This record gives sequence, structure tokens and C-alpha cells, in this order.
Amino acid sequence: MEELYLSDSEYRLMDIIWEHAPIESGKLVKVAEEKLSWKKSTTYTILRKLVSKGIALNEDTIVKVVVKRDQVQRFESSRVVKRNFQGSLPSFITAFLGDKTLTSSEADELIKLIDSYRDDD
Repeated sequence: MEELYLSDSEYRLMDIIWEHAPIESGKLVKVAEEKLSWKKSTTYTILRKLVSKGIALNEDTIVKVVVKRDQVQRFESSRVVKRNFQGSLPSFITAFLGDKTLTSSEADELIKLIDSYRDDD
């Protein structure tokens, strides 16, 4: 599933598409110019890449989402854990937290989240 990897520029444009889709390509150009200071050619170049990866669709000047934000986030998160932490989620969390501390409420919320994913065979 390497095709779900997005460059920074691709992610920034998809952020706009996820927020506004379906959106006319001309309006997308205007929003990208306002939010990202991009020229029309830059927007269309990045949009073509997103379409070729199957992340977005551009039909009859209407841009639509093919892959949802949460799918890309899950893919990229998993990729970071696999590549940088040899697949170890505890190692990732340790590095992510660093010298930060959690409030009791944050810790409780994380414990509930972890418990909901627990595989009790």
C-alpha cells in the first residue's frame, strides 16, 4: 500500500480537498492560492499526482475524495512505527512522549483506548 504515502505538498492539498470536497477544480486553485500561496500550475501538478495515486478524482472539473483522511493517517502512522521503531508501538509511544507528562485524565483515556484494542484470547 505504498500508494497511500503522500508528500508534504500532496498532503497539504488533500487537506483542502478533504475539507471542501466535492469542489470545482477552479475553486480548488483559488483556495490553494489563498491558503498555500500556490500558483495554478502548482495546484494542478499536485492534483495530477493525487489522481494518479488514486487518492483523489478529477472528473468534469469536479475534484472528489477517493481515499479518506483517516485511511491516509493510519497508513502513515503505521509506516512510521514500522520504519523507525521496528514495529514496536511501546517504543513509539516512549519516544513520542519523551520527557512530557500526562494528566490523570489523559492517562485514563489512553488506558481505555488500549483496553478497547486488547486481544484477549
